[in-house]
Amino acid sequence: MSTYDLLLRDVRVVRHDRPDAEPVDVAITDGRISRVAPGIEAREAATVLDGQGRLAFPGVIDAHQHWGIYNPLGEDTASESRASAQGGVTTALTYMRTGQYYLNRGGRYADFFPEVLAACEGRSHIDYGFHLAPMMREHIGEIPELVERFGVTSFKIFMFYGGHGLHGRSADQNSFLMIPDDERYDYAHFEFVMRGVQAARERFPDLAAQISLSLHCETAEIMSAYTRQVEQEGRLTGLEAYHASRPPHSEGLAVSIASYLAHETGLPNVNLLHLSSAKALDAALRMAEAFPHIDFRREVTIGHLLADITTAHGLGGKVNPPLRPREDVEALWAHLLAGRVDWVVSDHACCKDEVKFGQPRDDIFLAKSGFGGAEYLLPGLVTEGRRRGLPLSRVAALTSWNPARRFGLAGKGAIAEGYDADLCLVDPDSAWTVRAEDSESTQEYTPFEGFDLTARVTDTFVRGAHVLVDGKVTGDPQGRYVARTAR
Repeated sequence: MSTYDLLLRDVRVVRHDRPDAEPVDVAITDGRISRVAPGIEAREAATVLDGQGRLAFPGVIDAHQHWGIYNPLGEDTASESRASAQGGVTTALTYMRTGQYYLNRGGRYADFFPEVLAACEGRSHIDYGFHLAPMMREHIGEIPELVERFGVTSFKIFMFYGGHGLHGRSADQNSFLMIPDDERYDYAHFEFVMRGVQAARERFPDLAAQISLSLHCETAEIMSAYTRQVEQEGRLTGLEAYHASRPPHSEGLAVSIASYLAHETGLPNVNLLHLSSAKALDAALRMAEAFPHIDFRREVTIGHLLADITTAHGLGGKVNPPLRPREDVEALWAHLLAGRVDWVVSDHACCKDEVKFGQPRDDIFLAKSGFGGAEYLLPGLVTEGRRRGLPLSRVAALTSWNPARRFGLAGKGAIAEGYDADLCLVDPDSAWTVRAEDSESTQEYTPFEGFDLTARVTDTFVRGAHVLVDGKVTGDPQGRYVARTAR
């Protein structure tokens, strides 16, 4: 009888806490890593795979995706989890809320969230969990039940929704958000959400370290005024116009407001999402200095690290916050290399061509916001990171260890004994060009079209299941919902 179910031989394991990749073998039993050591005997394993000296990264935990925002949730779960596996992603944490888009309904999460789980069950090729957004007063009261019953420990505020639409200006946000007419999605609501999240931390002290609030930091009033100005002047077009309509200081102001509210409410666990500009990072660092008792975590996306308003392929690069000029990209990299960024995500939101673009097709303000990119997350970060001197250990921390610890994924985030056998093999010297047609996503375009990468994910394993084999997704869906509550 074999000791191990699977043995990966001749791989170079990348760890978040060791400077160099280590040539070892990795043994897997019952979906967990049972041994990491050189020279494990092949006869001890039921199946042996030769890693051919490739890098073995801990499976990517993509802590920011949006399944079901533009397509039926069940369809997105199937197709976009396949695309995720192409990028080495083994766990996706996807944002979900009531209101228009997603399930296109309002109401209590007690009724809404079981439908979310049912739509995803049995369809995903990777493990998955959810962050939930308390959109109305009743949702705040549901936070303890969401923690205890469903294992949801992370929540979100979209700071601009109260006075600005998902894609541009909006006249009726209550209808868009599907909240009661006598309620407002505004700074007062944000404060009460923070108080509700902090109350949950106090109610569940064993989970307090992983109960956190994430914020999309943009300011509705600034964006509405600048959108009107950009449209009236008519000088700018495309991604440059969208960048100008949602200026970087809008991010900085929102970061500052959110930070003081966190201070006021005593909420210490705050995640600042997809910071896209030098001004946003500057504000985030100033707030960390002003409020040292708040444990801020700072997130950037692979899109904002790879593309700018001139290099992205067409208006498919419209996203919130916008892609920025090259100087902002360089600022993000400077902060990342200096250790001031905590994790890198995709912000994957599959938006098919027929949905993405309005008529006329070249009007940036008629296009929908968001695009996919999970399939390029690890290859893109390794490619550009190596060029800039980013150690592989930092890649492992940014894509796996750090988000796992923050979001309560206790058994994930490292290639180590006792952890889930979530890992991917990467050829660091495989040159290829991004083509949308090669992606498993149902999105027919990508803003990264034509980008040249020098690292490729060849194989992905989810709890030991070989879901990506030689670059191709294979087998039936193996993913499970991950409840992040101690049992």
